[in-house]
Amino acid sequence: MRLNYSDPGKLAFGNALILMAISLLLNILVVVIFYTQLLLWPVIGVNILIALLVFFLFRYTIEKFIYEKIKIIYKTIRNLKLPKEGDRPSIKGAALDKVNQEVIEWSETKKQEIEELKKMARYRREFLGNVSHELKTPIFNIQGYVLTLLDGGLDDPSINKEYLLRTEKSINRMIAIVEDLETISQLEASELKLNTTKFDIVALTREVIEFLEIKSKKRDKVIGFDRNYDKPILVLADKERIRQGLVNLIANLIKKGNPGHRKTKISFFDMDENTLIEITDNGNGIDAADLPRVFERFFRTDKGRSREQGGTGLGLAIVKHIIEAHDQTINVRSTVGVGTTFAFTLKKV
Repeated sequence: MRLNYSDPGKLAFGNALILMAISLLLNILVVVIFYTQLLLWPVIGVNILIALLVFFLFRYTIEKFIYEKIKIIYKTIRNLKLPKEGDRPSIKGAALDKVNQEVIEWSETKKQEIEELKKMARYRREFLGNVSHELKTPIFNIQGYVLTLLDGGLDDPSINKEYLLRTEKSINRMIAIVEDLETISQLEASELKLNTTKFDIVALTREVIEFLEIKSKKRDKVIGFDRNYDKPILVLADKERIRQGLVNLIANLIKKGNPGHRKTKISFFDMDENTLIEITDNGNGIDAADLPRVFERFFRTDKGRSREQGGTGLGLAIVKHIIEAHDQTINVRSTVGVGTTFAFTLKKV
């Protein structure tokens, strides 16, 4: 007979049965040797009573001195997993294998929480380092310009105006970084309320193309639609936030790569309940290793060039938060030497 150690009742019953059998055999031997068979049934009855007493004694002992100890561990784990007062179940009658399973699940959960905390700590360190680096550059530039002016440049008309303009440019860069950080913080905290309206996404895209026309021509790049869209495509979203997202996405593609005859095309696709917007260029592309980090704050695939052109490194992160605030999705795909495509969806009217 194999004992079940996972259940105190079965364990007690098994032990009592074994003891009863041993006691019964011994008593039968005694009766056979010393007495007649007429006394056999009373002996069996007495042994059954002894077995019952042993059963309840074993059960009481196990539950009182062993199982109660495990109950404390079980309740502690359950209280950590379910902090609400009304969600604390009793372990009474629960099997030991259930307790073991709870311990394993609790351990795995804690491991995951520890990994998440490590990831968040690493992300926080990187974020603080990036903010420090991004602000340090314009601050040092301003310091250099001011010192030059104080050392005599202020009296030189050929220098003072130029250095004051450079100082203004660095200050504007700092303001842009702070404003973008504030925007991301508001989006993440859901503090930025969306002004959802119905509008034509094609017309809005045309406005953005016109707004970025001068910047694109400076880098010898062409922005346009993949085909002629005569009819309006109505979507339901925050028009100004989507405008900001389109500006950030298209401006990012304009800045990518070396100046030259590059094309950036915008396409629209009907996706039943949503409209898919794709912005594609035929630029240098993005390395596969960098693609998962494209929407991270301050991440740049070409750090030096983007910084020279005044980017804050927060544009794509803001776009991602704007689209997700609309309960929609955004993704990127790219092939080095072929080009990059940003795609996002908006709710169709």
